[in-house]
Order: sequence, then structure tokens, then C-alpha cells
Amino acid sequence: MRQGRSQRQRCERRWEVPPASRHLAWFARVAAFALLVSLQPIFAQAQAVGAKIDVVSNIVAPDDVEVVADAIPVPLTTEHPDARRGRAIVLDRANGNCLICHQLSVPGEQFQGTIGPPLDGVGARLMPAQIRLRLVDQSRLSPLTLMPPLYRTGHLTRVDARYRDKPVLSPIEIEDVVAFLSSLGK
Repeated sequence: MRQGRSQRQRCERRWEVPPASRHLAWFARVAAFALLVSLQPIFAQAQAVGAKIDVVSNIVAPDDVEVVADAIPVPLTTEHPDARRGRAIVLDRANGNCLICHQLSVPGEQFQGTIGPPLDGVGARLMPAQIRLRLVDQSRLSPLTLMPPLYRTGHLTRVDARYRDKPVLSPIEIEDVVAFLSSLGK
């Protein structure tokens, strides 16, 4: 007679994970697949223009931003942008500080700049992809621009050590501002 494990021992070894954990693991795999399927259009659009999206964090790194003509057609993140957060960033004198150079019809906001074009109606003049490029790095369109690149980190001069190798705005903040500015003038 053959020496070895009984049939029950072989089955127990095969199913070392308790049944409840197996169901949770199955649910996690199904949820991950559903998430991947929902992100497929964004990944396909990114792949079409050659952008590299970090699958773990779902963002496009500053060095991997792909410019097509005068626009960045692929959002910098797969997170859903919020125009209200974008408005807060535009009006924030410490974070976005857009009003130091631009004008925007907002009651109570004083000391607005005139160096850059007015932001009123920008959503009627530019598509979201065009606004995105202007925020990420306006110097790709106009090399002598005074507007700072808000998402580029390389080839910058006179950057304070606290901000070196860090973008001014995060990918979701850029997308929030794009959502807000796109809503102006529509």
C-alpha cells in the first residue's frame, strides 16, 4: 500500500484559506477588475497619445506629460476634478495665486493683476486640454512667458530649496483648476 497523505489532508492543504476569506478575496478580485474596466477609456486615450500613467497612483508624472499640438489631451490623474476646489485654488493668494497676474470678475477680490490675459470667458476661448497645457507649462507655447510652470519640475532656475523637484500644484489641483476655468464663459 502506498504511503502518503489521506484524501482529507490533501484537500485541507489545497484550501488553507478559510471559506470566508476566499469569498473576500474573490470579491476583491472582482472589484479590482471592475475598477480596471472603468479606467480603460482613460488608459486607451493616454496610450493613443503615448502618455505614461502610473497604474499604482493613477497620475501622469511631470516628465511624462505628452503635448499634442497646443494641448495636453490626457488628464493628469484619473481622479474626478471639482470646479469648486479649482475656484478656491485660483483665488488662494498662497497656493495658486492666479490673481497676481490675471483678472477675474469676483466680488471682493482686490489687487488683481494685468500682466496675463483675463480669466473671464477663458472656457469659451480654450478647450480643457489647451487650458491644461497653459497651466502645466506655458513656456511650451511661448518661451518668453512670465507665467510659471505649475507642473513642470525640470530645467528651472532660482527655485527655493523647499520647492525644488516639486510641482507647484498636484495633478488633481491642476485638473480642478482646469474644470473651473473651463466653466468660465459657458
